[in-house]
Amino acid sequence: MNAHAAPAPSAPRTGISPTVQILIAMVIGIAIGLAFPAAQHPNVIVGLKAASAVFLRLIKTLIVPLLFSTLVVGIAGHGDDMKKVGRLALRSIIYFEVVTTLALAIGLIAVNVIKPGVGISLADASATAGTEYAQTKITFTGVIEHMFPQSFFEAASKNEVLQIVVFAILFAVGLSRVQGRPKQVMLEFCDSLAQVMFKFTGLVMAFAPIGVGAAIAVTVSVSGWQVLSRLAMLVITLYAALVVFLLVVLLPVAILARVPLRRFWGYVQQPWLLAFSTASSEAALPLAMENLEKFGIPKRIIAFVLPTGYSFNLDGSTLYLAVASIFAAQAAGIDMPISTQLIMMLTLMLTSKGVAAVPRASLVILSGALAMFNLPLEAIALILGVDAIMDMARTSVNLLGNCLATAVMARWEGEFPDTPPAEAGA
Repeated sequence: MNAHAAPAPSAPRTGISPTVQILIAMVIGIAIGLAFPAAQHPNVIVGLKAASAVFLRLIKTLIVPLLFSTLVVGIAGHGDDMKKVGRLALRSIIYFEVVTTLALAIGLIAVNVIKPGVGISLADASATAGTEYAQTKITFTGVIEHMFPQSFFEAASKNEVLQIVVFAILFAVGLSRVQGRPKQVMLEFCDSLAQVMFKFTGLVMAFAPIGVGAAIAVTVSVSGWQVLSRLAMLVITLYAALVVFLLVVLLPVAILARVPLRRFWGYVQQPWLLAFSTASSEAALPLAMENLEKFGIPKRIIAFVLPTGYSFNLDGSTLYLAVASIFAAQAAGIDMPISTQLIMMLTLMLTSKGVAAVPRASLVILSGALAMFNLPLEAIALILGVDAIMDMARTSVNLLGNCLATAVMARWEGEFPDTPPAEAGA
């Protein structure tokens, strides 16, 4: 059995490509959302929410078996050299820390230059929303403890990505020490499971345009375009800072790592669109793993770096936290010195690790930081009005940053494909 053979090239596709289908679905979803405001057509929104929820539920069923099988095969099937795993982990953490620090710096500069919070009034905002999120306490020791599952099945049922990764690594290390038939049987099982899950991904992705269109329609229907009128500068600041981050950080990194940009984008554009339109990193993870393997990156690296980056390399979310926290101070009329801002950024950098599984993790972290630095929680109520729009941007940048990190680690490990594989056709 060749546990690591690349999947056979897909048959030539005809008709509209999946990427174009998703784009069309997004446009149709916006039109439906504008035509059927939630306040006037609640029944329509209920149906749209159901369609979106079904798609996201199907995606979530993929994550655990796909992650577990690919990571076990990637580690235990590549020999008994655990030094490779340790080296990859160390290099990944170093890369993650450098890039997320740069994201914080760009967010901090952008919010201080544009000053989106100046002129915003918190008089009509309520602190209730901020208080709710602030009640979720996140500590460094809690994050470390949360990384290790007390039950594989509990972690699987809750889609705790980092816990599944830790369990799969330990399982693979144990499997690598087993000799003979038992090891071969388990590797064959995991490899077969991975192949089936990739086909399963294809079936689920056929439903993607409907799920994406429904998700966009719900967002527009509930929020409407008027939601941007009061907080347009905050949204513009975030989007502008993310564009700067892409051009100043990720693009040079890709060039230095000699990643072929056009071909790389051809493979990641569809999962990127999926992450943007659904504002869900989980929704894009299975497809991103499949496309990066077609791109030529080894399973071993994909299965470790990509899901680990979802907890430790949230570039878009990190940048958003820098912008949103200083926005709160500006809206309250508080002149926060740079020294205090830097301390807050350090706090955010530490507390934002490993909390991707927490619902609306960015708001949880933001609320905790505001409470810690005596900033008004009322700002959370304002931010919630446009959070869905900002969430789309930061989630898609998270996905793109982690796909690039996977390619960079492949180059660093000397396993980047020199010969282009068959085109993904995306």
